[in-house]
Amino acid sequence: MAWMRRLAQAGIRMGAPVARQVASWLAERHAPHALEAPLLEVSRVSMRYNDVLALEEVSFTVRTGERVAIVGPNGAGKSTLLKIIAGVLTPTSGAVRVYGQSPGGHLCIAYIPQRTAVDWNFPVTVADVVMMGRVGKLGLLRPPGPKDWERVRQALAQVGIAHLADRPIRALSGGQQQRMFIARALAQEAELLLLDEPFTGLDLPSQEGILALLEGLRSQGVTVLVATHDLEQAATHFDRVLLLNRWLIGFGRPEEVFTPEALRRAYGGHLRLLYVSGEWVAVGDTCCEGAPGA
Repeated sequence: MAWMRRLAQAGIRMGAPVARQVASWLAERHAPHALEAPLLEVSRVSMRYNDVLALEEVSFTVRTGERVAIVGPNGAGKSTLLKIIAGVLTPTSGAVRVYGQSPGGHLCIAYIPQRTAVDWNFPVTVADVVMMGRVGKLGLLRPPGPKDWERVRQALAQVGIAHLADRPIRALSGGQQQRMFIARALAQEAELLLLDEPFTGLDLPSQEGILALLEGLRSQGVTVLVATHDLEQAATHFDRVLLLNRWLIGFGRPEEVFTPEALRRAYGGHLRLLYVSGEWVAVGDTCCEGAPGA
């Protein structure tokens, strides 16, 4: 029990979304899977914060194994959408179904918040955080056994940071932090991985490493949704893109969605479009920071 309390406490200090996940796992609300249903179905989801509209009637379906980039200006509702899919927020209207069930209690969903939401000074090690992924499998009373620690070791090795298992999380670089959270998802045996701005603040080699890691999870049947500001990255590395600005502007292959008209609808005057070598190239999202539905 002391070990469980320590992990729950760590979850609270590592951001409210993580804490809510821990609370859900400790309650052992294991949602069943209707395998004939889509992995993810979002139906007419709307969200308001007081009187501020964050999302309006957003609907789409994601297939198993897909890589989907969620793009749009700051305040478009990207983070809000991921939190609703994760079961952290309840939409004002509409519904989310994961394998036919509401997302609350699904152990197959792993949500990785923005790194700014995490208390990196909390005194836990990398292995402690990755072990948080096993809480749903352990239940309330059983401490981790050899098989659980072996799963943690395997997850750390798969993401390339086995040598950092005993390091305090405050000593990690940005890329190592993201790898640690992906390892936690692997230890959890997640099937749906939700990442909120995972590339922000990372240098190019670190970004490419994370992208390669996410692509490698395809063979394990892991579906990935990533909120990002980088349109070129979204077009190059993802199967489909979801273009969002509170409402759904487009969802499909990048070449179908990233049209000048759709990009202007999403970004307005905050995005410059240049015609270079026969292609439209988007440069510079200068939309204001800090909007409620980022």
